Amino acid sequence: MKRFVASILIMGLVTFLPASTAKANDAVRGVISSQIDAFLEDDFVTAFEFASPMIQGMFRSPERFGEMVRNGYPMVWRPSDVEFLAVEDRDGAVVQTVRITDGTGRQYYLEYDMIETPEGWLINGVRVQEAGDGLA
Repeated sequence: MKRFVASILIMGLVTFLPASTAKANDAVRGVISSQIDAFLEDDFVTAFEFASPMIQGMFRSPERFGEMVRNGYPMVWRPSDVEFLAVEDRDGAVVQTVRITDGTGRQYYLEYDMIETPEGWLINGVRVQEAGDGLA
C-alpha cells in the first residue's frame, strides 16, 4: 500500500511540475515581450517597471534606463523580430535566451536573467552573446 501511495504522489508531482514550469516560462516570456513592446512605444516608465529592484536602483529613473537601452542595446529598443529560444535553470537562476533581429537584419542572442518576486517575474540583467558561444 505504501508503494502505491508513493507511486501516486510521484505521478502527481511529475504531471504538476511540467505544467508549473510551462506556466513560469510563459510568464517570463510575457515580461520580456511586454518590456520590448514598451520600448517600441518609447514608454520607458512601463519598461522600467519590468526591471528588478537591483536594475532600478542602478539607473534610478526610467529616463536614465531608457538612455542606457537606446545607447547600449539598440537591438532591444528597436527589434524587427524577437524569437524566444531555450529557458534554463542555472544554479537556481532562470535564464531565457532570446534571438533578436535588428532593423538591418543582424541577429543577436541575448540572455535575460530573470528573478521571481512576490509581484511576479522581473528582468535582472541582459547579456549579449556571440553566435559562436554555443548558440544557434
